Order: sequence, then structure tokens, then C-alpha cells
Amino acid sequence: MGEHVLPGDPPLTVALRRSDRARRITLRVSHRDGRVTLTLPRRTPEREGLAFLRAREDWVRGHLDRVAPPRPVQLGGTIPYLGREIALRPGPVRAPRLEDGALLLPGDPDRAPARAMAFLKARARDVLAEAVDRHAAALGRRVGRLSLRDTRSRWGSCSSTGDIMLSWRLVMAPPAIGDYVAAHEVAHLAEMNHSAAFWAVCERLYPDHRAARDWLRRNGDALQRIDFAPMTEAAS
Repeated sequence: MGEHVLPGDPPLTVALRRSDRARRITLRVSHRDGRVTLTLPRRTPEREGLAFLRAREDWVRGHLDRVAPPRPVQLGGTIPYLGREIALRPGPVRAPRLEDGALLLPGDPDRAPARAMAFLKARARDVLAEAVDRHAAALGRRVGRLSLRDTRSRWGSCSSTGDIMLSWRLVMAPPAIGDYVAAHEVAHLAEMNHSAAFWAVCERLYPDHRAARDWLRRNGDALQRIDFAPMTEAAS
């Protein structure tokens, strides 16, 4: 649908979207980057949605005031990897290399965020694919296609055809967290819902799932705020 700008100090840019699945108008403020999204059911008039937005402007601005700033990735800084902080250092390498608790990167500072992200994505595929395969074997089910994405609203999903999507950012969390999300999505191969039967399957695959879910609730936003944009772009 596009965007709408609410006047004020500062003006607020709100993304407008329609959804066939939505049953009511909803407003969402992303804790990752402060993006505001107004979602309307397919047949709801736009003017009704904008009236809903204007009536809740104070709520939106209050949430934006509490959104933490993004955490830029840069040489000399750190990023989380498997639950621990590793330093990003320039080194005589052609590609990212983990050495003595630090990630060595070629010396171009502008490309450091992209190179660090490429390292994390590659490791995420290895770690998360192993977890998905292990849980699927334990359940006796076959996975369709595994894909890794950078999603805003969910850590994983499972389609009715057995395709599983996981966020590559999970590789920044402690290993148990990615293992839990993999088990959660594999459990959907048996139960495509969040019923008691689903949670029974999930608990069989990953008994300590409550602790992992609590960790994501407490720390997930911090992972989402890690910003891999080039420093020159982030400053513009």
C-alpha cells in the first residue's frame, strides 16, 4: 500500500500494508529498527486505518522512545557468535577467519560489516542444518527445503509442504537457542499448530524449550538490533 507520514516533531513514517489473513487493524513498532507498520484487513477502507493510527499516535511515539538504538558492526568492535562476544580485527586474510577468539577480516573498514555477516550466515547454515536434520531424524519425518533469512517478526517457520525457514541471526545466540528453534519448527512437521499435541512433540525433541523461549523473549531484540550496514551508510 505504501507509506503514510504523520505530521509532528518528528514526523512519523508509517508503512501501510494489507493482509488477507488479518481480521482487524493492527499497529506494530519494530524493536529492531523502530519501523512502524499499520496492517489492514483486505476490505477495510484506508481512511479507517488512518483514523486508527491517529488515535494511537501517542502510543506509537511512546514505544519509539523506548526503542534502543542499533548496534553497528565495525572493525575494533565485537559481535556475538554462539553466545559469546568475539572481537572483529583486521588481519592478513583474504576471507573471514576465526582465530584465538577473534574474527580476522580483510582490512577495508567499509566492507567489514558485510564480511562479518557472510561469516555468520555460513556458520549458521552448518549449525542450523545439523540441528534440523538431527531433530527430523528423531521425529522420523523428512524436511523439504531449508532456507535462512533475516526476518523481523519470527525466528523460524515451517510450511505445509515441509519447508523450514530459520533466521541466520540465531547463530549469534547460545547454541541451545538455535537448537530449540530448529526443534520447534521440525515439530510442526507432525503438528501444524500450537496445540497441546504440538508442545508434546516439541518437548520430546527439546525438553528444556521453556528456558530457550524465555531467553529469546529477553534477548531476541538485542540480536535484531545488530546492524550490518556499512558505517558510511549507517551514518548518512
